[in-house]
Amino acid sequence: MAYVYVQNENDAVEVFQQTIIRAYEGLPQLKDPQYFSTWLTRIIINCCKTYLAKKNSVQLVEPHTLEDLNSTSPTYIEEELDLWHALCKLEEKYKTVLLLRFYQDYSVKDIAVILQCPEGTVKTHIRRGLQALRQQLKGAYIDEWVQSVERSY
Repeated sequence: MAYVYVQNENDAVEVFQQTIIRAYEGLPQLKDPQYFSTWLTRIIINCCKTYLAKKNSVQLVEPHTLEDLNSTSPTYIEEELDLWHALCKLEEKYKTVLLLRFYQDYSVKDIAVILQCPEGTVKTHIRRGLQALRQQLKGAYIDEWVQSVERSY
């Protein structure tokens, strides 16, 4: 998840290390171990925001490794990269909920807990984020993808 925000492997490692430090230091404050994953995700997001605020620049890189690219059809790769680029251009609030929902498989309820906001807000951000993706990409495959994910939340 850190990589998606900072979009550079070395920066993601740095953010991950900061996340581990903050989690270790804050572990005594975790009241319910059942929410460890949610709590840690929130720390990752906060560390990414802090890091990006300090760095104040983001570089766009492809999300796939060379092995991924060699084992997949060219059309699929192009569509995935288009989607990835469009996702990276979204406002942070939309990018965050879409990543948590569709890449990390969190429920709307879990995302609301992580982001400390109402479930209705999460749903609104998902809907608006999907609309923004549709506007950016304007292709048949994105319409199919958006329709399929809209049914899932």
